[in-house]
Amino acid sequence: MSDPKPDPLGILKGMGVTLRNAFRPPVTEFYPDAPVHFEERYRGVHVLQRDESGLEKCVACFLCAAACPSNCIYIEAAENTGVLRISAGERYAKTYNIDYNRCIFCGYCVEACPTDAITHGHGFELATYDVGNLVYRKEQLLAPVPAAAESSAQG
Repeated sequence: MSDPKPDPLGILKGMGVTLRNAFRPPVTEFYPDAPVHFEERYRGVHVLQRDESGLEKCVACFLCAAACPSNCIYIEAAENTGVLRISAGERYAKTYNIDYNRCIFCGYCVEACPTDAITHGHGFELATYDVGNLVYRKEQLLAPVPAAAESSAQG
């Protein structure tokens, strides 16, 4: 059996691509010196959203945890009361943890949520020396209270 001969036309095409790209300006992000540009569809660290009045959107329906193929979402539900109102529904997520040691950023949890309570943010700096720091708790995932809700609560 003989070795195949190199295709001179193929070599010329490959060299043409190399030379063409050698003189193009580089596409480089100057992180951390310059802000990073994200595409709209980028899937970063999750965010638990709030409604306009500042209440949590999560009603602890467990659909996000059921849809997760890597089983990285842990939720404990509690009942809302007349005195303590956390979400607009009957229940709220007393505990909401996402284990980023396991998360594959597939987006199934975002698609499964009927109240749009969980979304992907643009956070990407997850590196740590301690794997325990990669279990994000509800407090780390919650969006800040909207300014309109904050001012109406004070006034």
